Amino acid sequence: MPQPETDRPAAGRPSLTTEQVWRALARQPFMVIAMVNRHGRGRSVGVTPAVHGDDLWFAATETDWKVTHLRHQPEVSVTVPVRRGGLLALVAPIPPATVTVPATAQVLPVGDAPDDVRRRLLRGLTEPDAERGDVVMVRLTPHGDFVTYGLGVPLRVMADTERARGRVPVARG
Repeated sequence: MPQPETDRPAAGRPSLTTEQVWRALARQPFMVIAMVNRHGRGRSVGVTPAVHGDDLWFAATETDWKVTHLRHQPEVSVTVPVRRGGLLALVAPIPPATVTVPATAQVLPVGDAPDDVRRRLLRGLTEPDAERGDVVMVRLTPHGDFVTYGLGVPLRVMADTERARGRVPVARG
């Protein structure tokens, strides 16, 4: 019978802090948002994230199907792959570490996003695109725990799925 999760890491498990997980997330160029559409079918989409405070952000256009789904059902699952292995990953089959967390999505006008988030996510968009009002910002507010795999452990431990898993509260304390 599985043992209940506790606040302390199990023997051999990573001992990550919430701050370490947030720092890892802030360096990543990609995340996957899993959601359910109005017909109850699962959908996922990859987006470019920005971290600000205790939120993850991404930009979309008002007419994107993901925006429609998020307005219908704002509860999502976020998975962020975290590249590991440096140059070794070019010659060895090293899987990425991952961070997965439940979150609540909120679709907001561009002007409601923090300045640093807008600069990062709207880079490359032409002014007419932003001025037309087609662009919206999506704030994802994680809650519960970050569930990690391969973060905070040596590469050789990643093959042991039990020891490579971790759980860290989302809230910064």
